[in-house]
Amino acid sequence: MSLSVGTIVKGKVTGITNFGAFVETEDGSRGMIHISEISRSYVEDIRAVLKIGQTVNVKVISVSDQGKIAFSLKQLEEGNAKKPAKKAPKPQQKPRKKYEPAPAVTSPGDFEWQAASSGGSFEDMMSKFKRTSEDKMSDLKRGESRGYSRRGNGSGRK
Repeated sequence: MSLSVGTIVKGKVTGITNFGAFVETEDGSRGMIHISEISRSYVEDIRAVLKIGQTVNVKVISVSDQGKIAFSLKQLEEGNAKKPAKKAPKPQQKPRKKYEPAPAVTSPGDFEWQAASSGGSFEDMMSKFKRTSEDKMSDLKRGESRGYSRRGNGSGRK
């Protein structure tokens, strides 16, 4: 029986390598399932998915002029996969009351953003942030001019 592209056949896994699995069909044709055609999800180790001697249904995805046959398990999954279910509607969040404060926001670093805890106005916090930022930038520039880099290997030396 000559296999044609799109045909689904039953076969037995006869060998497994790092890049694919070899399959022999019931009529004696031999082909390979490349690792990328085993599953829709990432496959690191083929042996975790297929075993030698395992019977599988495969889809013929190509037949070369030299007679090499490429099979796919993934395309059978896609063909049999149900249409994605509609996403469940997001639960409605209760609207905030006007007097309810916004949740506190945490920020990286040791900078204090909350006006209530520092006791200052927005302008005071902004000027403090600007000073801190300028100090950090000047430290970085000073370090670069001395031959230090952020990567820690000192001006490209190995």
